[in-house]
Amino acid sequence: MAEILVNPQSAPLDEPVDILVVGLKPGYLTTVQLSTGDRASHGVFAADDRGVVDLTRHAPLEGSYRGVDPMGLFWSLERVGGKPGPMVLSVDGVGDRVLERLTVPEGVERLEVRENGLVGTLFAPEDDGGELPGVIVLGGSEGGLHETDAALLAAHGFVTLALGYFGMKGLPKHLVDIPLEYFGTAIDYLAERAGEIGVIGGSRGGELALLVGSTFPQVRAVVSVVGSGVVTQAIGPGANLLQKLSYEAASWTLKGEPLPYLPYYVGAELRTKIVNDEPVPLRLAFDTSDGIPEDTEIRVENIVGGVLLISSGHDDGWPSVELSEVAMRRLKDHEHPFPYEHVVYPEAGHLIAGPPHRPATDVTYPGPGVTFSGGGVPHATAHAQANAWKRTVEFLQEQLGT
Repeated sequence: MAEILVNPQSAPLDEPVDILVVGLKPGYLTTVQLSTGDRASHGVFAADDRGVVDLTRHAPLEGSYRGVDPMGLFWSLERVGGKPGPMVLSVDGVGDRVLERLTVPEGVERLEVRENGLVGTLFAPEDDGGELPGVIVLGGSEGGLHETDAALLAAHGFVTLALGYFGMKGLPKHLVDIPLEYFGTAIDYLAERAGEIGVIGGSRGGELALLVGSTFPQVRAVVSVVGSGVVTQAIGPGANLLQKLSYEAASWTLKGEPLPYLPYYVGAELRTKIVNDEPVPLRLAFDTSDGIPEDTEIRVENIVGGVLLISSGHDDGWPSVELSEVAMRRLKDHEHPFPYEHVVYPEAGHLIAGPPHRPATDVTYPGPGVTFSGGGVPHATAHAQANAWKRTVEFLQEQLGT
């Protein structure tokens, strides 16, 4: 009798899954489908001479993805309408299995943090006998908290703090004049509960992670994913994107003084795409053709620890490769004594930050009155995300000593 084997059937979101169908007739064609109610993917497979379909070894003959890819059904999930529901794996004529993808792994405790002006969520492995390193997890221009990233990271041996810095109750409404001292308070808070401290951020959070690391010597490791080694302009109030980009202000302050920034450039191409309601590659708002003002470069050489820069070659969100290369150049020029590296995924788009094995088929995403283009191709973005997460975990473990 044919049977579906899934290992593990319940696992953290960042853990891969092995899927096999056994007991089929050799050469038998069957469709394997994954559905979450609002998304679906599928692959048509031929059973091998043992009557087995093994997604870790076999490529689909046709379907939502190509090539051998154990997690292909997961990242290739496409929107189909409907309401989100349980994740169900179905095999024609065999049956189905309900899969559980945990955003908070078993054995990880969650604690809301609302003290000393901080707005965040602390995650830590339960009943750990020794002192674990700490990691502050920063989101990007969307604001809010990246709890899933922090919870999954905690399961790898860290005490993590998903830290909000705007766009939530008790915090500034917009990414304007955010005091870096706020992050110093967060470092002090985490240092009372953990050992060595690291900081990770994606997109504008990647810019911020480098700033925090270069400002506070307690930070021993920084990971900037599709980030920037350059301080960029605030994202101000406004009813639409053009108004937000036209708001001339600093994103960050230190000792009450605004940090110099690279201003936005709203040229004809960007304006036309916004007005015509076309997908907007926000990278057009960053004009470096006349060079980057030296006073906007982040002093990454002041970071007292390792630095991991991760970028995408087809990033439509902003020119993360170029902006991160500024940081790489400074690290080289100052002969930074700690490990540093710039990893570039040539065909990936902007959305590679955070845990892997999530849908990568949305090459556009909503913004303030517009649709943003993320760039890249889905399979490259998915594989980059998985590799970037793996590199991030290993880098933080090595630099902070788990």
